[in-house]
Amino acid sequence: METLYLLIPISVVLVFLIAIAFWWSLRNGQFDDLEGPAYRILMDDDKATRPAASDPDSLPGEAGRGPSREKSSAANLHHS
Repeated sequence: METLYLLIPISVVLVFLIAIAFWWSLRNGQFDDLEGPAYRILMDDDKATRPAASDPDSLPGEAGRGPSREKSSAANLHHS
């Protein structure tokens, strides 16, 4: 019986804390848009970037290939 004198006030305080947290979340707009973030994940907003036409180092077909053959063969000659 003595434990009820401790558990009932603790549970009442806990209910009030949960109610305050819920009230705060309602007032700050936590539940305003429930579906928006789910659709935002599915939207593809990444755009493919193209190199500038005035940049001679970034030709469209050579992206991601690494150094050109002349540079790599010259480097191999010096290491041999």
